Amino acid sequence: MTQPRRALVRAFYGLWWTVGIVIFYLSVTTVRGALGRGHDAADLHALIIGSVETIAALLFLVPRTMTWGGVGLLATFAAAFLIHAHAHHFAAHLLIYAAAVLFVMVHGPVSNTHDQDDEAP
Repeated sequence: MTQPRRALVRAFYGLWWTVGIVIFYLSVTTVRGALGRGHDAADLHALIIGSVETIAALLFLVPRTMTWGGVGLLATFAAAFLIHAHAHHFAAHLLIYAAAVLFVMVHGPVSNTHDQDDEAP
């Protein structure tokens, strides 16, 4: 079986960790903002979605729980997208996050035990 090249593996891990860390940071920021603002319905929704997203982002970063975390992230992105759409906002960034998470989930953690860069053609 052909193994991916080292550069491709590095790029995959770079995408995986960048997406996971950025989403974790943004979700924590959402939770902190919701806690600091007040207690209306919008803040409660932001607190719930942000909390679930925070946990999902952490699960997404761990190879064994990446799929569960990815499912949680996709669910929170869908909920947030619908909430934004209801308020007549097109949250394009959520679509980009979802595409990146789905890409990582489909390809899963890869190993680099066999490197094609070192082989002669």
